[in-house]
Amino acid sequence: MSRALEPDPRRDLVLDATTLKALTHPLRPRILSALRLHGPATASRLAEHLGVNTGATSYHVRQLAEAGFVVEATEMGNARDRWWRAAHARTYFDTHDADTETSAAYLSAVAAGYADNAQRAIAEIATLPSEWEDAGTFSNFTLRLTPDEAASLISELTTLIRGYRPHQGTTDAPGDARPVSVNLEVFLAPGMPTE
Repeated sequence: MSRALEPDPRRDLVLDATTLKALTHPLRPRILSALRLHGPATASRLAEHLGVNTGATSYHVRQLAEAGFVVEATEMGNARDRWWRAAHARTYFDTHDADTETSAAYLSAVAAGYADNAQRAIAEIATLPSEWEDAGTFSNFTLRLTPDEAASLISELTTLIRGYRPHQGTTDAPGDARPVSVNLEVFLAPGMPTE
């Protein structure tokens, strides 16, 4: 991990071989992302938001809880409804710490979640207030870089992003500030020779 990507042990979780396996099901990273973005929710609310059935959502929330990714929001629950919240602000993953098959399953689940969020954002473009119409982008830049240059790019972009206000825990945000999703993907173009 580059210096700009170092996790904060008070807020972040670094995946290990055991915790990584808990996130290889495609629905689990989506549940975790929804809890991080929108705050505590019941399994029913998560199911409605994600467009899946409540039974599946309830099962996967419990699996995430077993692995330590979510915790019960006891101050919000009652005897009938269990509310859940994300246990950590961010998740960090180093591909060197897991086997290839598990890494691929996890990264595929993450990519599916990114694609789903992008599709939902595109579907909502027509309903955006005018000031948000041009405030986003779906861009792709293909560069010719060395591994060191790619690592440097990631570090510089991460430092820039971290200079902005985080989604949660910020009291100085202007009234019109809203959560904005920024996905950073840097990878060797598929199908290209490595030599």
